[in-house]
Amino acid sequence: MLAPQVEIMLVAALAGAACALPGVFLFLRRMALVGDAISHAILFGIVVTFLIVRDLRSPWLLIGAAGTGVLTAVAVEALRRTGRVKEDAALGLVFPALFSLGVVGIARGVGNIHLDLDAVLLGELAFVPFDRLTWRGWDLGPRGVWVMGGLLLLNLTMILAFYKEWTLSTFDPDLAEILGFRPAVLHDLLMGMTALTVVAAFDVAGVVLVVAMLVVPPATAALLTDHLARMLGLSVLLGLASALGGYGLAYALDLSIAGSMATVGGILFALAFLGAPGHGLIAQARQAARQRRHLAQQMLVIHLLSHEGTEAEHEENCLRTLPLHLRWDPAFAARVIEQAEQMGWVVREGELLRLTEAGRQAACEIIGSNGGMMPLSR
Repeated sequence: MLAPQVEIMLVAALAGAACALPGVFLFLRRMALVGDAISHAILFGIVVTFLIVRDLRSPWLLIGAAGTGVLTAVAVEALRRTGRVKEDAALGLVFPALFSLGVVGIARGVGNIHLDLDAVLLGELAFVPFDRLTWRGWDLGPRGVWVMGGLLLLNLTMILAFYKEWTLSTFDPDLAEILGFRPAVLHDLLMGMTALTVVAAFDVAGVVLVVAMLVVPPATAALLTDHLARMLGLSVLLGLASALGGYGLAYALDLSIAGSMATVGGILFALAFLGAPGHGLIAQARQAARQRRHLAQQMLVIHLLSHEGTEAEHEENCLRTLPLHLRWDPAFAARVIEQAEQMGWVVREGELLRLTEAGRQAACEIIGSNGGMMPLSR
């Protein structure tokens, strides 16, 4: 038998990986909040099914919840396809209605039964080791391990089976329709997988953690890569890291397990948002600075060329007055001139800045690429 801490981490890691896989396609389709909508709307399916079977342990509760999740996704898509309601508005119409019906059902139909919002919407990972799966007297481990392991395997199989179709319908649904891939059917299939994932995971992980695992790892992976296959792999790894790191944080500081895992996921996203090589704020700031320097060097050589050999050359191309004419800060102008010298475009002749042959050729190429028009100094 595994230690309870290991069992909790294993279930959380499987849940994070299982949620991250469909989450990538939801994120790319700008439908990240569908998981949140489904996680609330399934309350209606649970209540209705319970009123029929009157058994809190019945597997029909999960079937009813999954059916409501699919119904939510189909209803949202049907409203969107009318063209009269945007997708975000459709989500705001469908899931509050179903969630409200579920709340009313609890209040009016099952008030004397232990079926409340905490019971159906909030899972608790700390209880995972106590819910065991047994067969002929053998303890097969926590039920959550088998449920989330099976869910991960199912999601992985579905993505491998429909990878090409989902990829094309995600990035170019019109082309997918022309090629006969039926994007609407593929969309419904993805929504069904999402609904099943949410329903299976929320009982052990809780709604907050499930929604976080559906959204945060894919959003973080999208900052780190533009390649879909790598994005899927990174999302799974980030889901695992959030689960394991979050449990370590909760254990060390005696915090909520699910809340700590969601927090670690948010920290990983913040780090990627700042430091991702291509899309992070630091990388974008550096790229913008490089572009400003490059444009400034182009402006410099064009300015020098436009006044070369004229009566105003000594005034316009003088090192002392050049920043004033180009409307640059003197320190910025000094850096641009130094970089242009390193590139071999300009040389100093006393107080005068002159173009080299390479600089003159570069200026002519820049003017030619701009249709012969001189850019304005700023």
